[in-house]
Amino acid sequence: MSTSKKPLAIVAAVIVLGFVGWGLYQAFQPQRLPLQGQMDAQEVNVSSKVPGRVGELYVKLGQTVPKGELLFQLTSPEVDAKIAQATAATQAADAVAQKAQAGARPEEVAAAKANWERAQTGATIAKTTYTRVNNMYEQGVIAQQKRDEAQAQWRAADQLAQAARAQYDMAQKGARPEDKTAAAAQARQVGAVLTEAQIALAETKIAAPVAGQVSKIQIQPGELAPQGFPVITLVNLDDAWAVLQVREDEMAAFAMGSTHTANVPALKQQVSFKVSSVAVLPDFATWRAARPGGTDLRTFEIRLRPAIKVDGLRPGMSVVFPPL
Repeated sequence: MSTSKKPLAIVAAVIVLGFVGWGLYQAFQPQRLPLQGQMDAQEVNVSSKVPGRVGELYVKLGQTVPKGELLFQLTSPEVDAKIAQATAATQAADAVAQKAQAGARPEEVAAAKANWERAQTGATIAKTTYTRVNNMYEQGVIAQQKRDEAQAQWRAADQLAQAARAQYDMAQKGARPEDKTAAAAQARQVGAVLTEAQIALAETKIAAPVAGQVSKIQIQPGELAPQGFPVITLVNLDDAWAVLQVREDEMAAFAMGSTHTANVPALKQQVSFKVSSVAVLPDFATWRAARPGGTDLRTFEIRLRPAIKVDGLRPGMSVVFPPL
């Protein structure tokens, strides 16, 4: 080989070694991988406040229902019995209250007046008799014993007349104010019991609290539904978001309100998301640094909502964000 060609060969070798070294350097560098999350949506567990047996089921799995649509109905003989019991008690309490407010019947008032007039007449006759007997006693015709007996009969007849007048006055006035108040309060108390039973009856017909899609049906017709047990689960597809686990050293890119574009493989399209929530506390998972002496980096949950409504976006779909 000539002397002139040796420098060129050396330069070429250096260039090749440089490319090889750069390639090896890049190969051993940590790779920035895409961030992958998944879609989630708001779930609503629909249950009843009263226990009962599922009588009718008005929806099917996967059905989309609007808010307020009837989902299922329970049958509860216990609630029906409480309604009947409370209704009868309310009627009885109302009757007692009306009786207290109305007072005595006209016939009772008339009878009390007649008794008072009869007693008053007897008292008048007893007084006249006593006056005559007393005059005869003063004239020495009869003994003092006869006069005392006549006087006692007059006083007894007068007291009897006073008692009859009191009965007549009481019949005119009716029940005491305290009795009227107590009867009215009793009627309201029983009425509240009836209202409570009616509310329990209304709770046997369960409507959709939100619009959504039926994702689960836990209990079938004929089965018992305990109090508070979720019979049907609705998924509100209009309230969906992407869940992403982000290391703390990459969180700066996901500030509240920031916008990011991600690929949704299931839809084969790019979707714009906006950060709506950043977890206050870290997730249980950690990422340990590869270098000796490095620090553990924790992950935080980031929630991103679609900037605009995207048809077909469902919970569980993968969402892939480009590497930072």
